[in-house]
Amino acid sequence: MNVSGGRHGFGNGDGGTGMADVEQEAAGTGEKRVTWAEAFFDLVFVFAITQISGLLHEDHGGGGLLRALVVFIPVYWCWVGTTVRANVRDVDNPAGRLGIFAVGLSGLFMALALPDAYGERGLLYGAAYWAARLVLFGAMISINGVWRGPYGIGAAISGPLLLAGGLLDGHPRLVLWAVAALVDLAGPTVLRSRLAVVAYHPGHLPERFGLLVLVALGESIVGTGAPVAAGRSLSGAELLAVAAAFTISCGLWWLYFVHASEAMRYAVTVAASRRDVIRRVFSYAHLVLVAGVIAVAVGFNETVARPGLALDPGTAGLLYGGCALYLATFGYTRWIMFRAVASTRLVAAAVLLALLPVVVRLPALGALVALAVLLAALNLVEHLRIGRAARRAAQRERPAGEGAVQTPAEQRCPAPELA
Repeated sequence: MNVSGGRHGFGNGDGGTGMADVEQEAAGTGEKRVTWAEAFFDLVFVFAITQISGLLHEDHGGGGLLRALVVFIPVYWCWVGTTVRANVRDVDNPAGRLGIFAVGLSGLFMALALPDAYGERGLLYGAAYWAARLVLFGAMISINGVWRGPYGIGAAISGPLLLAGGLLDGHPRLVLWAVAALVDLAGPTVLRSRLAVVAYHPGHLPERFGLLVLVALGESIVGTGAPVAAGRSLSGAELLAVAAAFTISCGLWWLYFVHASEAMRYAVTVAASRRDVIRRVFSYAHLVLVAGVIAVAVGFNETVARPGLALDPGTAGLLYGGCALYLATFGYTRWIMFRAVASTRLVAAAVLLALLPVVVRLPALGALVALAVLLAALNLVEHLRIGRAARRAAQRERPAGEGAVQTPAEQRCPAPELA
């Protein structure tokens, strides 16, 4: 998990953290790496994502989706806050590790509360979130002006709102928690002109957010295997359903890690102003990407062990709607990064949504196979298009001037059309 630093590792991005950044050539001479403490911290969020999936499994109607999203946003925002703290601070020391572990313990308490967050464990959920935000604020308080951004907002506004919501019951709790989630999300945008000034390592951020996508994809593997393994028998249809679901997970992985992750690294490295790229592409877009993968994972859990049953609209929405959301988000990120339209992914997302009325008439196995074929076809089309674009770029490329040096990102992503 080694990511490069260098002078390109600093720019004008806030990463959704409430801090603008500044180029500091002296600070960019070292190499920023993902630490083992951060990787260990992610294990808490493996469990938290499993708990979010459990909520959706119990109720994947419109109300269930809303309730799951409202409690997922604070969990995600704790992860983002910890990741950015590790980006701008040296956390590979005893104090830094203890800070990560303290947030991890709070995240574990939040995850334990999730199954009954709208019941008797609401107070535990709210108190654990506020504790995490206070730890993060304390760890960043030495940065001048950090109180004006999301670290201050979490400690002074959204944290107390979640705690207060835990003291209420029913609809008022949902409303107060929804307000807190919106406050967290809006903070980096509303306060962007008043953010603290720090130096960022953007190479570290793509690595960390990529690992979070892997965590979510891991949940899709659990959603595929667990219900089948729990059965008393194993039929050929179930094995085919598992193979189709795994192909879908591979397709989602391919879309991100083969075609998009390096483009994100490239964009944040060469952008004239990195503020919006980091905030929108990483902090905001990855919330949606991870949510889409979680929806697909729950869809797997509902289908692979019952391949002969017809899909209900809710499960079809999780599978096809989750994939469509995932694909459409790349349309957003590509526009932010390059002002270019991700036509293949947007068309594929529209096709998936158009197929929803059809797939509810199919058995679960047929719906899974159809989705796997569509994602495989999309990846093949993009592979061919990128190959043609690479050949055109190679033909246009002129020899670099004497002494010119390309960064690894520039060598691997020479033009936006290759992203």
